[in-house]
Amino acid sequence: MQRVCFLLKVREDRVAEYRERHAEVWPEMLAALSDSGWHNYSLFLREDGLLVGYLETEDFDAAREAMAATSVNERWQAEMGGFFEALDGAAPDEAMKPLTEVFHLA
Repeated sequence: MQRVCFLLKVREDRVAEYRERHAEVWPEMLAALSDSGWHNYSLFLREDGLLVGYLETEDFDAAREAMAATSVNERWQAEMGGFFEALDGAAPDEAMKPLTEVFHLA
């Protein structure tokens, strides 16, 4: 199982709304994530907008491709794109750059 951690930056003026949106993620989005191989997926948000994401998956590239093929992901990314800084034209899920794991205690 691959462990994946990534960082994004939520605009400070939209942190509260970002939290609200994630309090009620669409059921079809949750199902698509699970069906696409995203497991033990968590998002952590600091007050200044630093977002840390963590998930476990068999194959991160395959899981991302599977999500990209869903219509619900396209709608979700379109709605969420405005929440983030420095996407450089990418959708939020395309801007997720995994961090390199340097230590793990099991």
